[in-house]
Amino acid sequence: MVFMPTQTLKLLNQLPLLDPASLHEATQKAIAEIVSEGESQNTRNSYKSAMKYWAVWYRMRYNQAFTLPLQVPVVLQFIVDHAVRNTPTGETIGLPDELDDFLVENKFKAQRGHFSMATLLHRLAVLSKAHKVAFASPNPCKDPRVQELIGKTQKAYAKKGMHSFQRPALTKEPLTQLLETCDQSLKGLRDKALILFAWSSGGRRRSEVSDAHFDRLIHKPETGEYLYLLLHSKTNQTGQASANAYKPVSGMAAQALADWISASQLNDGYVFRQINKGGAIGGKLSPVSVNNIIKSRCKLAGLSEQFSAHSLRSGFVTEAAKQNIPIAETMLMTGHQNINTLMRYYREGNVLESKVSKLLENPAE
Repeated sequence: MVFMPTQTLKLLNQLPLLDPASLHEATQKAIAEIVSEGESQNTRNSYKSAMKYWAVWYRMRYNQAFTLPLQVPVVLQFIVDHAVRNTPTGETIGLPDELDDFLVENKFKAQRGHFSMATLLHRLAVLSKAHKVAFASPNPCKDPRVQELIGKTQKAYAKKGMHSFQRPALTKEPLTQLLETCDQSLKGLRDKALILFAWSSGGRRRSEVSDAHFDRLIHKPETGEYLYLLLHSKTNQTGQASANAYKPVSGMAAQALADWISASQLNDGYVFRQINKGGAIGGKLSPVSVNNIIKSRCKLAGLSEQFSAHSLRSGFVTEAAKQNIPIAETMLMTGHQNINTLMRYYREGNVLESKVSKLLENPAE
């Protein structure tokens, strides 16, 4: 038997008692808030957009308010509504035309018709995450019927040649064309420094470029090079420092960065800033602004509209493969933790340089 002081007993009588077998509603909310803060802004935005779509689609389909947990038939219907399938009269989806029009007209959906496989999988992944964070059980996305339908849908898409869309890679040649559009104006110097910083330091994500800060930028006067300490990234959400967190900025990239710093006269705060029409330097660039800069420069260079900020990352990996840089060295620069993700780009750059592809051209020894 445990004896408690009188003051302890009085305090216990004043406190709201919790059930050890279940989570209090306020605790569930707090956990959801912590999880949300641990995600990047881009991730939170994509989750918000996906959940808004789920809520609108559910309301229009069932005339009910969207609540968790969802039933398995609802998720199966969502897949059928958005996945393309063959019928005797041609390809179709289950989403009624009137609802499809409504979703597009009100900007919940980009265009009429089926989802890409990537979008469909993302919508389901977000729903599954929502159930997990909200402690809503059972999770319909884990149901064998849902898993089987998704598996069959992926195979059907593959047979149609409908593979996941990937942005084209900005390898050395198109990157050079991009840089040629950057003049000696303040914006030109900024954009050139931004592009080369992002590409040569390992294909940095647009959020990482946006967050680049002078506190983590180390100049090496003896060589003119820089080291950038990448503390927070998609694969390092906790911001733990390590030897691999130091990313080199050298050669052309170092010179471009030095030119931008000299012209802007910046030495603290965020490295890459907004510049207004009058040439005044403002606050940090957002990830969206970083992407817009890349797309704008691509347009000036006459390159494909499909290029984006992500093309810098895929371009770095693809170019590394073309130049036969070992995979391990490439991963140290990019920060990839999953080799399968990296290999999608690495193989593309490496395959045409492989001797195996030229066996008939190589004379026998």
